[in-house]
Amino acid sequence: MELDESDSIAPLDESLQSMPSDDEEQWYWKMRSIYRVPARITALTREAYQPQVVSFGPYHHGEAHLLPMEEHKRRTARHFLKRSKKPMECFFASLREVACDLEESYDALDPKWKAGSGEGAAPLFLELMITDGCFMLEILRFATNEVDDYASNDPIFSNHGTLYIMSDIWQDMLMLENQLPMLVLYRLVAVESDGEKDTEFVNRLIHNLCLRRPRVKMMGKCLHALDVYRKCMLMEPEKKDELSKHGIRFRKSKTNSLKDISFTDGVLRLPVIWVDSITMSRFLNLTAFERLHVGAGNDVMSYIYCMDQIIRNEQDVLLLRDNGILRHHLKNDEMVVKMFDSLAEVVMVDYNANLIDVLDKVNAYCGKKWSVWRANLLRTYFRNPVDSWSFITFVLLFALTAIQTVYSVHGSHK
Repeated sequence: MELDESDSIAPLDESLQSMPSDDEEQWYWKMRSIYRVPARITALTREAYQPQVVSFGPYHHGEAHLLPMEEHKRRTARHFLKRSKKPMECFFASLREVACDLEESYDALDPKWKAGSGEGAAPLFLELMITDGCFMLEILRFATNEVDDYASNDPIFSNHGTLYIMSDIWQDMLMLENQLPMLVLYRLVAVESDGEKDTEFVNRLIHNLCLRRPRVKMMGKCLHALDVYRKCMLMEPEKKDELSKHGIRFRKSKTNSLKDISFTDGVLRLPVIWVDSITMSRFLNLTAFERLHVGAGNDVMSYIYCMDQIIRNEQDVLLLRDNGILRHHLKNDEMVVKMFDSLAEVVMVDYNANLIDVLDKVNAYCGKKWSVWRANLLRTYFRNPVDSWSFITFVLLFALTAIQTVYSVHGSHK
């Protein structure tokens, strides 16, 4: 029996017709902000992208090694609700209004999390959003001394917890696969405060926890905690009126923005950076977000590329440390070199970026013979005061001797 050609293509045609329209597709991609990190990115070190003590959101929920924290999440939600003096339904109602947006924030969300959505019983997904959202808010508030209704011997919210587990929770909070939409936190805080606390209140909590630096401007609505952290690191500078051998001088930038890098008249200005055992993981998750989220830009990757070009060996690390630009708690300077070398292997560079222009200016300056001669002169004779005076004395004696010789020859000729 011959098949009708129209019958054979009907399933495909129906499938294509059911796909989102162009306008719907644009909205679909716009909502995406939390991603599963592909294997091609995690090949360097999978551990850098996997939470160790707590899950936020659906991707790692239920994993065996993270289950012990679930009990703490539930009792934290109870503290949050009791303090707010509002019933759970108020918070569910607020999140139910944006349930579709919250679901669409996750790339390739398992269908089980979408089951039961609508006006009926509270879906599993919204329960997860509220429980994890309350826990994240309590972590942020406890770190900034805004809550004090936990027992002094609480395993998480106490001095003991701060010493032994909080740093692990904070690290997990900044992993790309372990994010909550900021819309969850914004909504929870708005209901709790009757609208008195806005988005900047939540942004400020994350900023104060992660960076503890003065904020220079408003950030507006953000995607998730990792997005807030990234924006804090890239805050625009305030508008104000083996390189050493080439005469390059290093100075600290006026701000700590990773974009605040400049080169003028032989002076390379760089923002101060602290490097510790979790810096690698944070940078890897930031670069993964930039690679996967369309429109995020690649400012963090440009910074890593720039630093990798500057830091070639341990002497470069020492030079940056001596100038107060780089501080680290690693075993030795060589580990800093290896860290930036490893990070450079996963970055994609936009050669039109501003930081690339800075490096081009540095390279052009290094090619000038005068700068090389001047640098060698300063390094050889002017690093030590005794050497400096010896050299100056030598130059003066040489000049006087030359003048005397000229007069002697001139007198003999006469």
